[in-house]
Amino acid sequence: MQPLPVDGHIDEILALVRNERRAIVVAPPGSGKTTRIPPALTALGRTILLQPRRVAARALTRRIAEERGWAVGGEIGWQIRFERRFSRDTQLLVATEGILTARLQSDPLLSDFNVVILDEFHERSVHADLALALAKQAAASRDDLALVVMSATLDTKPLADFLGARVITIGARQFPVEMRYAPGVSMSRAVRDALPSARGHVLCFLPGVRDIENTIADLRGVDARVLPLHGTLDVDAQEAALAPSDTRKVIVATNVAETSLTVDGVTDVIDSGLQKVLRYDSDTAVDHLVTERIARDSAEQRAGRAGRTGPGRVTRLWDERSLLRPQREPEIRRVDLASPVLDIISWGGDPTTFEWFERPQEDRITSAINLLEQIGAVSGGRLTQLGEQIRELPLHPRLARVVLAANGADDAIALATETEQRDLTQIVKRILGRSYSRHIDDQSFRRAILAGYPDRVAMRREPLSPRVLLATGTGATLAREIEHTLGDFFVALEVRGDVVYRVVPIEREWLSETRRELVEEIDGDFVRVIERRSYMNIVLHEQQVQRRAAPKKRAEVARPGPATLQLPSGRSAKLQYRDDGSIVASVKLQELFGLAETPSIGSTPVTFELLAPNGRPVQVTRDLRSFWNTTYKDVRKELRGRYPKH
Repeated sequence: MQPLPVDGHIDEILALVRNERRAIVVAPPGSGKTTRIPPALTALGRTILLQPRRVAARALTRRIAEERGWAVGGEIGWQIRFERRFSRDTQLLVATEGILTARLQSDPLLSDFNVVILDEFHERSVHADLALALAKQAAASRDDLALVVMSATLDTKPLADFLGARVITIGARQFPVEMRYAPGVSMSRAVRDALPSARGHVLCFLPGVRDIENTIADLRGVDARVLPLHGTLDVDAQEAALAPSDTRKVIVATNVAETSLTVDGVTDVIDSGLQKVLRYDSDTAVDHLVTERIARDSAEQRAGRAGRTGPGRVTRLWDERSLLRPQREPEIRRVDLASPVLDIISWGGDPTTFEWFERPQEDRITSAINLLEQIGAVSGGRLTQLGEQIRELPLHPRLARVVLAANGADDAIALATETEQRDLTQIVKRILGRSYSRHIDDQSFRRAILAGYPDRVAMRREPLSPRVLLATGTGATLAREIEHTLGDFFVALEVRGDVVYRVVPIEREWLSETRRELVEEIDGDFVRVIERRSYMNIVLHEQQVQRRAAPKKRAEVARPGPATLQLPSGRSAKLQYRDDGSIVASVKLQELFGLAETPSIGSTPVTFELLAPNGRPVQVTRDLRSFWNTTYKDVRKELRGRYPKH
């Protein structure tokens, strides 16, 4: 084997892991950490090596097998989504991060392995964070399970504190790299400029598949083989990009080529400085891929690809004065938590007390739990049978719920994902069995969407009005292009700010009441009792059920807290103590002028039902400051139009 910088540290790492069962290894690309350390650690027992990407998992398996003289499927194997190649004889299993999380669901102590290695941890996928936390829990119950975390660029102190581990830092041989900047130059132009003087292969970094396809089309006729490299390619196409070649290649890749993968013979790197990352989109209530500027540590790793085997060149297609954030943003800070929370509950944990490596904000955890309960994935803090099916689908839980409610219909799968539809269909067929159906009628499809988006229901405030009330209690307006959509009830699939841009009509009778309450209203010396049936914050039915003579004083004395709330207007608003624990005050909007923050009774914030002059609620809020800052102007405009005298 070719000598690599990590070779001189193997004995030290092996001794540390054997004695302390914990280690953090920091070494840059090209040091050999990924190909040399994992096979060495198999001396301690069966080892699983976690990789963030499928392309890297396959390529590393083959490279290690070649170096060691091992057989793929024998001493070494891989397991990735939709594909596995290992046997009982496999001592080193290379897997993507979600695979370990899935294994820990069925085997919380991870009894099949003695060593867990998380590679490229600096990428900080939510799967890696979750796998680390779950593996730490398993190791706490096993004296013979070792945890090793490897990274090229990482702030090691928080991780060392979390694991109680020592850090080994390894340098790497790096040849000089000439750095050039070419802002505004297209990728295809930069490749054509670099090829005449390039001594080896050219590696290009672009954010997505469409960008790669367009660039390859623009490079027709150049004196080189132009090959794509991204995660959705079939195995043969990926191998063609990675295989050694005497013919000069231009490899046009996403960030899969940033780490772990070695593309021999690269001397030139051309970097767009862009990447696609998952980020929660509050407009659509699910995670979406968005194009963003890379961080500085990512730019440095990409540049390092040019100096692995000799002097190289890097062309960066941005201004040298541009400021890049120092490190990648952990995925757990930017994606919805419904999926990891579902995994924790499936594992048997409580997300509210779980020992996260980096704990998310409490309100985000609570929101994820609430959503899982609303779609039927969780009940009483436990996974339901439906939740188990949802967890098996590689989709956001609300999209998985839509697909299952639609019996796997093609239309539902098309709504849920734009890629890997064939593989997803195969999983759905396995889960649903005889219930699977490719086709679905329109009404059933709309009901399936409601099943996945129960929190996005909207109701017109008045017939034909573009103003709607969302189930969350906030107001919004239908965009002009959809305001004439038939019906009074919708699922709002896309909401930007307070404007709804995409809806699916639903029927009122599809909504099951989530709250029934008796509201007592004082009328002089008498109490009027009104029954309200609501779907979240949308009142579906309201009627007076009785009128009785309880004295006013007696009604006040029966309250568990103060009966009224003093308002800035000088009037006192009656407080309603509801069965769900909420405390509600129904007041006219103008009576709250001068009240900036929401008052609380004990630890419970008061929920304000803001009334129009006709006494009907126009808005529900528990956050007055947010209401004044974001929604008030639109509500005021609406009320002035409908009630000019007031």
